[in-house]
Amino acid sequence: MTYQQTIDYLYAQLPMYSRIGAAAYKEDLHNSIALCNGLDNPQTKFKSVHIAGTNGKGSTSHMLAAILQQAGYKTGLYTSPHLKDFRERIKINGEMIAEDFVINFVQRTQQLSQQIQPSFFELTMTMAFDYFAQQQVDIAIIETGLGGRLDSTNIITPILSIITNIGYDHINILGDTLEKIAAEKAGIIKPGIPVVIGEYLAETKAIFINKANECNSAIYFAEEEYTVDDIVLSTQTLNCSVTDKKNKRKENFTLDLNGIYQTKNLRTVLLAEGILLQNGFVISEAAEKFALANTKKLTGLYGRWDTIAEHPSVVLDVAHNEDGIKQVLQQVEWLIEKTEGTKPAVHFIIGMVKDKEVSTVLSLLPKDASYYFTNAHIPRALPASELKIKAAEYNLTGNCFDDVNEAVKVARKSAHEKDLVIVCGSIFLAGEVIIN
Repeated sequence: MTYQQTIDYLYAQLPMYSRIGAAAYKEDLHNSIALCNGLDNPQTKFKSVHIAGTNGKGSTSHMLAAILQQAGYKTGLYTSPHLKDFRERIKINGEMIAEDFVINFVQRTQQLSQQIQPSFFELTMTMAFDYFAQQQVDIAIIETGLGGRLDSTNIITPILSIITNIGYDHINILGDTLEKIAAEKAGIIKPGIPVVIGEYLAETKAIFINKANECNSAIYFAEEEYTVDDIVLSTQTLNCSVTDKKNKRKENFTLDLNGIYQTKNLRTVLLAEGILLQNGFVISEAAEKFALANTKKLTGLYGRWDTIAEHPSVVLDVAHNEDGIKQVLQQVEWLIEKTEGTKPAVHFIIGMVKDKEVSTVLSLLPKDASYYFTNAHIPRALPASELKIKAAEYNLTGNCFDDVNEAVKVARKSAHEKDLVIVCGSIFLAGEVIIN
């Protein structure tokens, strides 16, 4: 098979969450265990950090990977979903997995796959583990798909677990309360393995503490360790000061991930880095600072408040749930407040998938913005025409576009040069935007 035939086979033959939703989710670890057993358990052959959370786990994974690779460690990175290229999911030191390895892996495991009948996620996760083991990485950053307790990745025993935050997402699978969702995410806490909690809520803190106590695991809360202030944004960077509450030390940081919400992820990353230092990793301050200022370049991350054009500014963000949209709106309000003279108008290009909390997201959006309703080209996408009808219930009006790039083109023509055009609502929509 060629590489493209191999990818087509993976998409066509295996149940894929991004295409069909909950039907592709396997509620146990049986397939993951069987696949890895068939490959001599590659997940046991490298050190790892395991990261779960409703939002922020992708950014946190990439920032931590950037720091480790800049410090000289051969660093694997497994994340999902991809935006443009399947190989984005599996990287070592920012380089995507080789096409030849993908072809070879699928051919080697074809008989095993036919016996086990795994999902797309289960097989590609096993591919990542096999790749990292063969390439003898020093450490791998492993992001959960969704949830934690029953997520396919939860067969690893990491040296550190991280839970970024808890919010409402995948409630048809994880539960309809924050407590239920937190309990699922807390399932990645392993006996004797330290865990970092990025953010907690009144409803979730006790759940994390109880699980950590049950596992005899040290637990750390990032927001109790660090404060962030002096935030200054540009179109490409975020500058801020971080104060370590214990020793009162204040440091300045520059990030190339410039969403305000990245300051929360920064706290989590710094706390995780400190624990890795205690575990024998050597990371210089110069390596840390350079990595955080160049995470996109080092790891290839994009889609997190990415300014892809200016005059007017066109921003791409993968926000797709309640908390994610709230963070986008916070950024918009901050930018408008800081703008001198005529305040910019806001244009939202939005597309969503059917199984998200569409009404909740629409209820949050400002009624005085301009809207361009669109959809990604996947089976789970909510048709733009249906999204427009739902939006009208919240007094949000605009036109429909079957292609997100046509919507971007029209919005740029309609907007004044100081206005703000935001593409959001679906990771898969962001993946279809053509960046010139």
